[in-house]
Amino acid sequence: MVLKIVKNMHFLGITALFCALQLLMCSPAPAPTEVNSDPRLKLPPGFAISVFAKDVPGARQMALGNKGTIFVGNRGGGKVYAVCDENGDHLADKVWVIAKGLNSPNGVAFRDGSLYVAEISRILRFDQIEDHLVDPPSPVVVYDKFPTDKMHGWKYIAFGPDGKLYVPVGAPCNICNPEEEIYSTITRMDPNGSNPEIFAHGIRNTVGFSWHPETKELWFTDNGRDWLGDDAPNDELNHAPQAGMHFGYPFCHQGDTPDPEFGDAQSCDKYVKPAQKLGPHVAALGVLFYTGSMFPAEYRNRLLIAQHGSWNRSTPIGYRVMMIETEGGKVQNYQPFVTGWLQGSSAWGRPVALLQLPDGSVLLSDDEQGLIYRITYQK
Repeated sequence: MVLKIVKNMHFLGITALFCALQLLMCSPAPAPTEVNSDPRLKLPPGFAISVFAKDVPGARQMALGNKGTIFVGNRGGGKVYAVCDENGDHLADKVWVIAKGLNSPNGVAFRDGSLYVAEISRILRFDQIEDHLVDPPSPVVVYDKFPTDKMHGWKYIAFGPDGKLYVPVGAPCNICNPEEEIYSTITRMDPNGSNPEIFAHGIRNTVGFSWHPETKELWFTDNGRDWLGDDAPNDELNHAPQAGMHFGYPFCHQGDTPDPEFGDAQSCDKYVKPAQKLGPHVAALGVLFYTGSMFPAEYRNRLLIAQHGSWNRSTPIGYRVMMIETEGGKVQNYQPFVTGWLQGSSAWGRPVALLQLPDGSVLLSDDEQGLIYRITYQK
């Protein structure tokens, strides 16, 4: 009788161990610990940055679909990606290529179930795209009358509070004054491509803009011209509360520096001065007004600015995410938020664009590394 009890206990122990192993194997993996994915990256206390998605070559602008899909543009590879976190562990599970062979499809925007993609000379629309990630539909051409110039031809796009699609047209040069009015502007149009118009002038090359959550006024970055030296001119953060404003290019740079070729006949006082000088040749790109609840309350409505980093400065600068506070259309503070991609005179990453997720975390693309980071905060 004793022997039988011992055998039963032995069987029960093995069964319990087997069940425990099964539970471990079948249970969902715990969420990753919120620590920096690379110790070289520095953020304010309580913040962390981790890799959300790998294998997204040349990742540029991002857009969030209704079902949680992250769409990602690409400047040099001709592709548009769809990135999904299917199990909610804050790590991408799948990366689809939903379009290829496009002409610098840098810009993406999402509206009413459709993905809008900006090539150099046209805007495409992929309808009901989240239901067809495996078999994407042929795109609808929304608008195809933009210039074909490759220099500063790649586009950042976004829908404004007025429901219109905003599309920049950069200068086709380092410094020039083309006869065609369409250059060096931000344009806007209805979602179906009708009623195109110029919203703002005098903008050399903006690859990032957003609207203040409360005032609904436009703020945008602008890349300054090259070959005036290491320290001039500054890239700009500009504020456009109304249509029809002119921000100086090619006549005046950073609000106070006449261009040596085009500035003699024009006074800088004629043009709108930048809200903030961002640094010379930092290549300021994507911007985001933070509106979530994950970050501390004082971060609400602050503006994050991704700086891609200088390419021709003798001492590199940029390669970081900066943060700005605004009040009454004025900048109150300008300080680093994420740094570390620049180590001495060598850079190992290039931040491009920002996207806020519903949980309040922020995604950040890096086209040098071909990945997307996730920035979080824990008390």
